[in-house]
Amino acid sequence: MKKKVLALTMAALMAASLTACGGGAKETTAADTTAADTADTTAAEKTEETSAEAAGTEAAGGVLVMATNAEFPPYEYHDGGEIVGIDAEIAKAIADELGMELEIEDIAFDSIIPEITSGKADMGLAGMTVTEDRKQSVDFTDTYAKASQKIIVKEDSAIASPDDLTGVIVGVQQGTTGDIYVSDLEADGTTVERYNKGFEAVQALSQGKIDAVVIDGEPAKTFVAQTEGLKILEESFTDEEYAIAVKKGNTELLEKINGALKTLKDNGTLDEIVAKYIKAE
Repeated sequence: MKKKVLALTMAALMAASLTACGGGAKETTAADTTAADTADTTAAEKTEETSAEAAGTEAAGGVLVMATNAEFPPYEYHDGGEIVGIDAEIAKAIADELGMELEIEDIAFDSIIPEITSGKADMGLAGMTVTEDRKQSVDFTDTYAKASQKIIVKEDSAIASPDDLTGVIVGVQQGTTGDIYVSDLEADGTTVERYNKGFEAVQALSQGKIDAVVIDGEPAKTFVAQTEGLKILEESFTDEEYAIAVKKGNTELLEKINGALKTLKDNGTLDEIVAKYIKAE
């Protein structure tokens, strides 16, 4: 009898022990498992989305594409396999200020604005003058340089001022400001010969094929220094301002570039770049 009672007592104690262990642990249901899996999946998706967004932002904003025509010293020209000059260095300084990498595309001058409007390039730096006509297609930043259109003639030429360009043959680089302004003289009998490169117009003048060349002041100095028998008239054909062209309506990029330009002006970087290529006379 005692053995039977003892056995029943031990059985009861074991049952109580099992019940206590079962009550202390949380049961996992199918619903709990599903919720946990969903939470893990959602967290993973959010992590992937965040990484994708970060990568997308870096890809979209990491490179600043500049369109130019590298036939316009000292603003842009080829030095070996590199494009150098005032505009190239200003663009690099702007890219550095924005934490971006600069990429330069060398194309025909009259293709620069179409390249910007199509979105293939972010900005255009090419000694580009701000004109009302160009402002119809692109937006311009604040001015970063001032320039003049100069007249190049032979040293023994009878042409002495802009008024003397009427009725003669004038060479220009196609699509440039010189081309735009000299075209107004065609109605008065002036013949305009257009060349892909400014140097080609100067060569034609040197060879006696044309009577004068109208081109920006600084390139004019370079070309005349490299070519015997030519001179620059003292009186300018026009005075103008250079700015950076961006896609019309892209106010975010415009403001960023203007901010970078202001910094470069304030800290003296802009003046240092210009002084490197244009020596004070």
